[in-house]
Amino acid sequence: MKTDLYHWLLVLSWPKFLATVGFFYFGLNVFFALVFSLIGDGIANAKPGSFLDLFFFSIQTLSTVGYGSMYPQTVLAHIVVSVEIFVGLISLAILTGLMFSRFAKPTSRVLFSEVAVVCPFENIPTLMFRAANQRDNRILEAQIRVSLVRDEQSQEGHKMRRFYDLNLLRSHTPVFGLSWLVMHPIDSNSPLYGVLEATNKQLRLELWISFTGLDESFSQTIHSRYVYEEADIRWQHRFVDIFHQTPEGQWFINMDNFHLTEPYGLETQ
Repeated sequence: MKTDLYHWLLVLSWPKFLATVGFFYFGLNVFFALVFSLIGDGIANAKPGSFLDLFFFSIQTLSTVGYGSMYPQTVLAHIVVSVEIFVGLISLAILTGLMFSRFAKPTSRVLFSEVAVVCPFENIPTLMFRAANQRDNRILEAQIRVSLVRDEQSQEGHKMRRFYDLNLLRSHTPVFGLSWLVMHPIDSNSPLYGVLEATNKQLRLELWISFTGLDESFSQTIHSRYVYEEADIRWQHRFVDIFHQTPEGQWFINMDNFHLTEPYGLETQ
């Protein structure tokens, strides 16, 4: 598989990206300092045999600063300096484009609950998980898709991973600002019907969550995804309430309870 260098640089974390740029900058100056040392006495006012002087002269040339205390004094040195300036201009243009792309890249801060639960809703066992917008803005035309992924074997003995789309009570909302309780009823039409109770570990169940929406601040489409494994699904549990009201009658969300669940059996119904 070929490496997509541009994509790799875009998805690197900021510390790794800055470290990569710094390593490239340092290595490029070391390379040209070595070239200057090979062409002899080509740089005026540089101490003979001083690699440090040639290294700092390379930095001045690459950045087009040009203090004037050191300068090329032979034709070969002028050629090398011209090449280094050209490389510096190209590198600066590429780095500027990468920095802009990284800052302009649309990102989402959608928080998903660490676990999913299954409890009755309208007398039907229902799979539930939470999503919340962690930014102080609105996500327009938000959509969530949930897919069940599990191991299956065909009648002919072919082993494969099968995907099933789960029907949600509400898969779309025009405005997503605070939280969203996503629900899938486990009825006779659900691929999960009769499966979770069995807790068959050989199926390797996973729930793949895909979220898309339009960020109202930048008018750009944002994406987010999450995966629940079988161990992350809690049977006969429900989420702890996160909505609270102040004495003045104002409602707020307590994010400390966002991931918390509590048992939900017959005695709590």
